[in-house]
Amino acid sequence: MAQSERIAERAHPAREDSGTGRLTEGGVDGVLARMRALDATWPRRDGVAVFNRVYLAVTQEVARSVAAGAFPDVRAAVTLDVRFAERYLRAVDTAAADGYPPACWRPLFQLRRHPGVRGLQFALAGINAHIGHDLALAVVDTCHGLGCAPTDLEDEFDRVGDILVSLEERIREDLMPGPDLFQVADPLTHLLGSWSLDRARDGAWSAARALWALRDFPGVAEEMRARLDDTVGLVGRMLLTPLPD
Repeated sequence: MAQSERIAERAHPAREDSGTGRLTEGGVDGVLARMRALDATWPRRDGVAVFNRVYLAVTQEVARSVAAGAFPDVRAAVTLDVRFAERYLRAVDTAAADGYPPACWRPLFQLRRHPGVRGLQFALAGINAHIGHDLALAVVDTCHGLGCAPTDLEDEFDRVGDILVSLEERIREDLMPGPDLFQVADPLTHLLGSWSLDRARDGAWSAARALWALRDFPGVAEEMRARLDDTVGLVGRMLLTPLPD
């Protein structure tokens, strides 16, 4: 993409429609505004609020990377980021309306106020739902919207993944109990050690490519999406296992 096109895209971020719904108005700035509003509304201990703060930090870093020219294709990066965020925000809206969000999100919404679940569990359960399920579908959404294939988005996908990995250690440090609670934290360490952001990201990429390959077979693609949703939801429920005080 030419430099002039990149500058224009930063000034006027993607606001396209697709079969999965309308993009959040305002591009990345609109996503950030919505997440900040949610953060101001929810109690800090609320499990969805814990994830929302983590995701807000990730999206802020993505916005800084876009502004710094770190993505090879700004339009693709912005579209992928916003379509990705839209799936989380749609789950929030569905739950707020007493509806049923995707199975991958239900454990977090159902257990968001459970006193036996720690902050780090809430954060990783949200990341699991968003990476394990939403990311693959967001790649497909973006491909349909931009008329490209997943391989055309690989650089943008990898860059967003690198941002997530760079923040994961900080997230764990911020939300893990202190050394005086080491004995209490021991089952938490064991539980969370069974989940890997790298594996979830690799799985999302494979799922996106498979779903794209099945785009001319909507029945099979829908079945795969449903199985992916259920499987990621099961992992999320295990991550949210209540632990003793």
